[in-house]
Amino acid sequence: MKKEDKSAIINQLGSTIQEYAHLYLADIGGLNAAETSNLRRTCYKQDIKLLVVKNTLLQKALEASSVDYSQLFSELKGETSLLLSNSNNAPAKLIKDFSKASKSKKPVLKAAYVEESFYIGENQLDALIAIKSKNELIGEIIGLLQSPAKNVVSALQSGGTTIHGVLKTLSER
Repeated sequence: MKKEDKSAIINQLGSTIQEYAHLYLADIGGLNAAETSNLRRTCYKQDIKLLVVKNTLLQKALEASSVDYSQLFSELKGETSLLLSNSNNAPAKLIKDFSKASKSKKPVLKAAYVEESFYIGENQLDALIAIKSKNELIGEIIGLLQSPAKNVVSALQSGGTTIHGVLKTLSER
């Protein structure tokens, strides 16, 4: 491959990575053609971009990025596939579900960059699945903040009817 072709691929790969908020590195080596096709189809349905690239080209694209991905460089060995998504835990769920169904137990998570944090190793898969997005966390916080206010309002409303009932009973006597 010519140097110009490599630099074009690196630039294109870098711009593709910047379009997505979350990055997963996985090993899909060992999947047969049918399983690979099924994986690509599943990724497409879940709006996950699956790319198979050379490790050196991927490392150069990551080095050119504004984010410091240097913690991922140690995982760029062997066969590496890149899963890109704007949903923080969709690729993790896909990897877990697909590896259960696959005879070769692939894909295997190598590393991930999710919610501005690095996750290295296959043992981080369950942690990645459990991660909530920023919007989900904000929604939970708002719900927790509204809960005491709702309790106070309902207590005041029920207290008012209780006092009204007591006064009505006393006036009838």
